[in-house]
Amino acid sequence: MNPRADIYFAEAQKWQEELETLRMIILDCGLMEEVKWSVPIYTFNKKNIVGINGFKESVALAFFKGALLSDTEGILLKPGTLTQAGRWIKFRSVEEIIKLAPVLKAYIFEAIEVEKAGLKVIKKKTADFPVPKEFQNKLDEMPNLKKAFKALTPGRQRAYLFYFADAKQSKTREARIEKWIRQILNGKGLTD
Repeated sequence: MNPRADIYFAEAQKWQEELETLRMIILDCGLMEEVKWSVPIYTFNKKNIVGINGFKESVALAFFKGALLSDTEGILLKPGTLTQAGRWIKFRSVEEIIKLAPVLKAYIFEAIEVEKAGLKVIKKKTADFPVPKEFQNKLDEMPNLKKAFKALTPGRQRAYLFYFADAKQSKTREARIEKWIRQILNGKGLTD
């Protein structure tokens, strides 16, 4: 147990018992407890294996390379539509967690084996992601925008593509694109 993680668990406003239950299951698997990104992360040989976090509606056990797990029980979910590597399992009660404890341990041990084997998730390249039609139209209209976008790093390009594509409605995508044109023209990413 990590004293910094103790603080996280003690200060949890919600899901305290569920978080502690997940913590004990994970620690029983022999992982090292650390705090990264202000949440408990469990590592093997300094490599991230799983993390836990409480949200408004649930608590989650998140596998960093969950896409490589066999998921024999069909319980792993993608946190977002564009997520490539991570997978999580959400819970709303201690009973749910306890009922799945043997499965959770098996998944954790499999995740450790994935790390020991040095397996990596093969991620899509920026060119493999579709360009939302609203953004493509803007790139076609504005050659200087197209040039500025192509000059961005692949990570910055992906961030914009994900952000624009994530909007459900065309009107929202157009508004997002308009808002960020100046930033792209200035050679900056979403978080710069």
